[in-house]
Amino acid sequence: MAEMTTNIPRRRQSNRRGVEFYTYFTLILLVSLPTETVRYTVEIARRRTLNLRGPLARAWAEAEHITPMIFAV
Repeated sequence: MAEMTTNIPRRRQSNRRGVEFYTYFTLILLVSLPTETVRYTVEIARRRTLNLRGPLARAWAEAEHITPMIFAV
């Protein structure tokens, strides 16, 4: 009879993001959007160009960066 205690089959972790992930993502996006809009406006005034990423893209990137850090615990 084979020894099954040493090689226990493990379940694969899926990268499927659930409702909780998207809830946190949305909250972080909504909180960071006003901040990034102000930062975007300051950058426009400082650099005198519109050739920058917009506030929505900046807020989206911020939410994409912060949300996985919450679930990495």
